[in-house]
Amino acid sequence: MSHSNLPMTEVLVVADCWQHEPDSEAVIQRAVAAAAESVDEDVADAEVAVMLTDDAGIRTLNSNWRGIDKPTNVLSFPALQPEGGWKPGDAPRMLGDIAIAYETMRREADEEHKPFEHHLSHLAVHGFLHLIGYDHEDDGDAEEMEALETQILAHLGIPDPYADRAGAH
Repeated sequence: MSHSNLPMTEVLVVADCWQHEPDSEAVIQRAVAAAAESVDEDVADAEVAVMLTDDAGIRTLNSNWRGIDKPTNVLSFPALQPEGGWKPGDAPRMLGDIAIAYETMRREADEEHKPFEHHLSHLAVHGFLHLIGYDHEDDGDAEEMEALETQILAHLGIPDPYADRAGAH
């Protein structure tokens, strides 16, 4: 489904290591827009914040919010929605925040022989889908989410990120 208004995506670079990848903000903007256009979810006039951090920063987030004291590639933090729902004229509706760690993401891209931009796009799409309610807690949900990610990435000209991992997530 195509939406006339996409969410506003703000990209915040909080770790110097991202300076090695100056196109990262544009890659993320494109990936989130493709994801928003591909889902049957009203995200018009909503906002998403994407923080580009390093392993130390994401490790702290992972430890504080999930009780897992190690870095990871991407974390998503869906925003609580108002009880009465969002109404036109209200402050912009926050979908939530996404954090992506440079070193973990770079290592994964290199190990999997994937272009950095492809892996970054995948993680941005993955994080966005979490913000709108998708998860991979069980096999059925994981298959649904992975199929949607693959479809969105195909629209961006990016090969199936799961092709070499036969169902692994």
